[in-house]
Amino acid sequence: MYHPTTTQVFDDHRELLFSIVYNMLGSVADTEDVLQETWLSWASRSQAPDAERIDNPRAYLVRITVNRALAHQAAVSRRRETYVGPWLPEPLVGPLTGSSGDDAAEATVRAESVSMALLVVLETLTPLERGVFVLHEVFGYAHTEIADILGRSPAAIRQLAHRAREHVQARRPRYEPDPQVRQQVTERFLAAALGGDLDALLRLLAPEVTLWGDGGGKGAGGLRPLQGRDKVARLLAAVAPRSGRGLQVAYRRVNGDPSALLFAGDTLYAVLVLDLTPDGDQVRGIYAVANPDKLSHIENVD
Repeated sequence: MYHPTTTQVFDDHRELLFSIVYNMLGSVADTEDVLQETWLSWASRSQAPDAERIDNPRAYLVRITVNRALAHQAAVSRRRETYVGPWLPEPLVGPLTGSSGDDAAEATVRAESVSMALLVVLETLTPLERGVFVLHEVFGYAHTEIADILGRSPAAIRQLAHRAREHVQARRPRYEPDPQVRQQVTERFLAAALGGDLDALLRLLAPEVTLWGDGGGKGAGGLRPLQGRDKVARLLAAVAPRSGRGLQVAYRRVNGDPSALLFAGDTLYAVLVLDLTPDGDQVRGIYAVANPDKLSHIENVD
């Protein structure tokens, strides 16, 4: 009878574990740290001479991973308190069109990471609320399963889930603009911004639009989010034509949504993600990640 090795079992679940932790922490580097700790714990437990057989490796690995992610949250929060300017999640970049083979499987699982806009909303939840929301709303775990993972009662989990869902829905009602519309709006937005076309920007931007520029003190970005159509449009029309001179644009999926990558030669300069109004006609959120530390994990995606 075939028995998969310790490494094979972990590898079979690695992308699921990555997606869960990334949605809880919003950081690729921290996610990789959690997965490394999980692997060491799993290998030690599996290879111990007197270890009992684990009947459900997936459930066991998810439980270890989620609790280690929660343990990392305090250190993550401390770093963000001293972060320069607005903090945005590290973008997950994939091909604009479908791929094949192993890459397709990986892209499918990683697409379960929620949008950049929703990740920003999840930052306002407590770590436990966020963990419960991710497990229940994104990955479909039942409240009883989450209770086993977190070592809490089902009633407590239901209360956390209800509170988290209400909090998220109040800030971001669920809708999903057509991907083609999202790409068309992104193209029009970049043409208007890089061309300094104030009138076109004023037409494209929703009255309540917010611009998040995450440079981390190392790349282009503001010290705080900028709100309001007039302020955002005038800033972009004045600054974008100069800062964007010579940049090349490549369209890719970022956290599952058609978005733009801006390159200075072969160097990735920034990742731009737009959040649209429910009708898809206007831009209500602009997320620009230019901190080179957050772009270093992104390889050239064809």
